[in-house]
Amino acid sequence: MAFDFKKEYRKFYMPKNKPEIVNVPRANYIAIRGKGDPNEEGGAYQQAIQILYAVAYTLKMSYKTDYKIKGFFEYVVPPLEGFWWQDDIDGVDYTDKSTFNWISVIRLPGFISKADFDWAVATATEKKKLDCSSAEYLTVDEGLCVQIMHLGPFDHEPATVALMDEFLEKNGYVNDMSEIRLHHEIYLSDARKVAPEKWKTVIRHPIKKA
Repeated sequence: MAFDFKKEYRKFYMPKNKPEIVNVPRANYIAIRGKGDPNEEGGAYQQAIQILYAVAYTLKMSYKTDYKIKGFFEYVVPPLEGFWWQDDIDGVDYTDKSTFNWISVIRLPGFISKADFDWAVATATEKKKLDCSSAEYLTVDEGLCVQIMHLGPFDHEPATVALMDEFLEKNGYVNDMSEIRLHHEIYLSDARKVAPEKWKTVIRHPIKKA
């Protein structure tokens, strides 16, 4: 049975639809940075997703090649995630998606080293005829956060974020957004196959004691 992050770490991938505080451990990711509207057909965001999955599946299937990763075990590729922000804006302005900055990521198992990652980028570039050089090996230490399961379209997120903020105020915490601590989303639904009203997205914000 392949290791599945969503099942093994339900605390971080399957929260309830009410706010909760978690301490998120450090994790490594395949990451691509960009800017612009994620819905733009053939735009930078959609190109980034293609590269992320090319590298992710090259690593997942490495055991079928001559390249051997130390400590490797079979696993399910984790869900797509994203860190988001807009310059000079407090909160999020969903009416102007062209100003989004993003880091799109897919989590890596702990046994995958930077050398393994570099092999996968080179291999995916060669085998899939796709320039994967924009992918980077990124370590994120989120630490103390508030998170919630958002149900529905992304444009309805402000109401869910308001619930998180109200929870923080009642419990003696405040948001702690910065250049390195960002609005974080984990996408548990395939938007191509699931109706928007049924989309499940984990929303996570960095926090600190008030």
